[in-house]
Amino acid sequence: MAMSDSNLATRLRNFLVVLAGIVLSVFVVLGLRTQSSTATLATLAERSIPLELALANDRPTLLEFYADWCTSCQAMAPDIQVLEDDYLDRINFVMLNVDNTKWLPEMAQYEVDGIPHFVFLDRSGRSIAEAIGKQPRSIMAQNLDALLSGETVPYARSIGETSLVRPRSKPTSDDPRNHGG
Repeated sequence: MAMSDSNLATRLRNFLVVLAGIVLSVFVVLGLRTQSSTATLATLAERSIPLELALANDRPTLLEFYADWCTSCQAMAPDIQVLEDDYLDRINFVMLNVDNTKWLPEMAQYEVDGIPHFVFLDRSGRSIAEAIGKQPRSIMAQNLDALLSGETVPYARSIGETSLVRPRSKPTSDDPRNHGG
């Protein structure tokens, strides 16, 4: 009988060790998942406010022209997500994919020929500044702070590393990515 009590105790201890291992593994996986950045262009685009709504809701707006293949756009995605989290209740964030021909009029209007291309719109939808290419988060934050307060945007024409806008298919003659050719 002493042998079976010892055997039962060993099995119980082994069961508890396995159970603890499973519980710890679940917590580690969940912890890593919540700490890792999930910022991608796709998630930013999903969270994006439709342009029509942004232009009608009396809030300043940040337009971002991007493409999924743009390495500078991809590199900025985590910073843009942090900025969105900080300013989302006060500023509209609108993502416009340059590979979607729906946005050709806007691309022509804002003369988009390199991405990422950011356009800062005041509450009335008027363009007051642009930033082209990869920008440090601190520069973008200063621009957004100025946009909110109605002050002059400090980096109104800043230019960083860009990806040239290139058509995926043969552009039409009115496609601004065609550069008049």
